[in-house]
Order: sequence, then C-alpha cells, then structure tokens
Amino acid sequence: MSDDRTPVVVGVGQYTQRDVDPAEALEPVAMMAAAAARAAEDAGAGERLLRAADRVAVVNLFSTPYGNAPRLLAERVGARPAEELYTTIGGNTPQWLVNVMAARIAAGEVDVVLIAGAEAMRTVARARRAKVRLAWGGGEGEPTVMGGAREGVSEHEITHGLALPTAVYPLFENAIRARRGWTLAEHRRRLGALCARFAAVAADNPYAWFRERRSPEEIATVTAENRLIGFPYPKLMNAIIDVDQAAAVILTSAGRARALGIPESRWVYVRGGADAHDHWLVSERVDYASSPAIRAAGAAALSAAGLALGDVGLFDLYSCFPCAVQIGRDMLGIPDDDPRPLTVTGGLPYFGGPGNDYTTHGIASMCDRLRAGDATVGVVVERTQAQDIGGCVFGGGA
Repeated sequence: MSDDRTPVVVGVGQYTQRDVDPAEALEPVAMMAAAAARAAEDAGAGERLLRAADRVAVVNLFSTPYGNAPRLLAERVGARPAEELYTTIGGNTPQWLVNVMAARIAAGEVDVVLIAGAEAMRTVARARRAKVRLAWGGGEGEPTVMGGAREGVSEHEITHGLALPTAVYPLFENAIRARRGWTLAEHRRRLGALCARFAAVAADNPYAWFRERRSPEEIATVTAENRLIGFPYPKLMNAIIDVDQAAAVILTSAGRARALGIPESRWVYVRGGADAHDHWLVSERVDYASSPAIRAAGAAALSAAGLALGDVGLFDLYSCFPCAVQIGRDMLGIPDDDPRPLTVTGGLPYFGGPGNDYTTHGIASMCDRLRAGDATVGVVVERTQAQDIGGCVFGGGA
C-alpha cells in the first residue's frame, strides 16, 4: 500500500437534539446532514468534501422507516455517490463500516466515504404522547444492504426469556461475579465505581444526554428513582435509547486529503481493524464471563497496526451494560486498576445509546481526543448483543 492510499479520517461531527417541539424537531436524516456538515467543517474543506463523497453509508436506524436513507442524506449534502449503503442491525456496524471502507480506500476502490447515523427515539416518544404525527420518511430506490441478517436469538431462547438485552446481559454480569469470587456487596461497589468513571466523562461531553456526575453509591443503590431493571443492574447502569443524537465520519486516502487541501493536522489514521464473532447464540456459549472474539479482534487489530496494548492511550469499550466493559477490558488484557480511560464519550447509560449508531459517536469522540493531544493511539472495541465484535485502532499522527 502506497502512502497516498493510507486511509485517514478527515472529519467528524456530532449533533444532539434536546426536547425540541416534535412539530419542529429535525428528523433523523436531517440530523445526519447536520452532523455531516459539521464533519466537513471539521475537516476544513466544507461542502466540496461532501460533494466529493462517492460512497454514502447510513447505519441502520429504528426511529423512522425510510425507503432509502442514504439517498436522502446524499441529496441533502449535495453528493452523488456511486453506492448508497445501508447496514443491517448491529451496534458494531459503524466500526465495521470504518474497517471495510478503510480497506477499500487502501485498495484504491473507494475515494471519499461519508458514514452517518442518527436516532430520534426521544422525539418519536414525545410525539406519540402528544398525538403529533411526524411526516418523516421517504427516499426512492433501494440502497445496497451491508451486513448479515441472521436472527440474534433462537426460538428456544425466546421461549425462555433470553431475547432482550436487559435479560441477557445480567447473566454475563453474574457470571463475572461468580468467576471473580466477589460477594454481592463487593460486586455492587465495583459496578458503582466503574460506572461513576463513565458518568464523569459524560459530564464533560457537550454531546452527552446526561451531563451529571454521580457517585458510585448513587449509581449502585436501588431506589424508587433508580429502580432495579435486571439483577444486579438498577436503572443508572442501563443504556438509554430514548435520545435524539446523530454523528458522521468522513474517510478518504492521504493522497485525496492532500488534493482536497485538508491539513494533515486534521488527519486521524486508521491504523488497524479486525472483526469477529463469538458463538452466535447465547445459549451455545462456553461461558458468560469471557469473549474469545474480543480477544482475537483486539489482538488482530493491534497486530495490524504494529502496536502493543501499552501503546494505547485511550479506549472506547462498548458499554451498554457494565459487563460489556468488564469483559472487553479483561479480554484485551487491561488490568482492573489501569488508569487509562475506558470511554471517550461517557458510555451508553450516560452519553446516550442511539440504537446502532453509538459507535459512530465513539469514533468521532476518539478522533477529537487524539487531535487534542490527549493520546497518540486510541482503540474502539464494539459489540452487539455480545455476538458481532469489532476492533479499530486510530492514530493521531503519521
């Protein structure tokens, strides 16, 4: 691969819409367009960068049924892409898209890629309560669908209540406690401390949904306001999907970035990536306290980057529930007392969990932090219902 074909992230943008009147709220595609405009501005190239996008990829969304969301987004930003891409369901899909598109850029198959996603579940819920009809949707044609469509649960698992994340992830959490030999009190203390670190990051993040520092005791103690959702998780340990958030990432090659006049100070290198999955069905796992796929994907991504875990300064580990963070940390080999941040957003319970699109925010935030000089290397590791796993290594310098 020549230097000119090195894949780089050149622009990132995020958008958070807070309790706007449903009749005036931006729909998801409009939110994506706003995030994309910020990403183009972030790159210092403006609208011409968006017009240059020959691939527009949209992360699968829940809040609005579009016919062709990528085409609607392309029309809004002035792009005429050769491919309109739309993913299947999966929290790992934004990071997977970055891995796939970076490889295609390196191979000379793709020029400029716009990846975007959004959810407006908060506005949809408020509109339903207010009996306001949202005239959202549309998009002619059919996008190219990327990703597998295999069901995440079996009929056997559904019969026994193993379908919703709020039922599945507590099994992992209690398996971790059993493997570590922690008492219930010790386990609760550790969960509170872990989550408080995430809440503190969200408090300083202008795009986070909940910008409030919380003590470990407040997070871990069950109260009327912090009700138990699934043992041992009270409400403040659960991902929150009731948000309006959007994010966009623009990738290209180093050569194209130079031709577009994008300063190298804006480049964040995609140094390595890998994808894997554990035994697909939860009921077929060997155990619930580990993830061989995270171990394999993390090691492969770092190996591709020519780096070791000690070279990494920042992490964003998937954080829908505390067990996801702990398993990710353990499989990567990060010690419990490691001072390095495990999130750059604040995590899904505090930053917000906009459906499948959380990872786009994680990548955008990672790029912001690397450019700010908080570290030179960052790793994003994501998963979906603990099945599909992906890792990506980003670097802030050549």
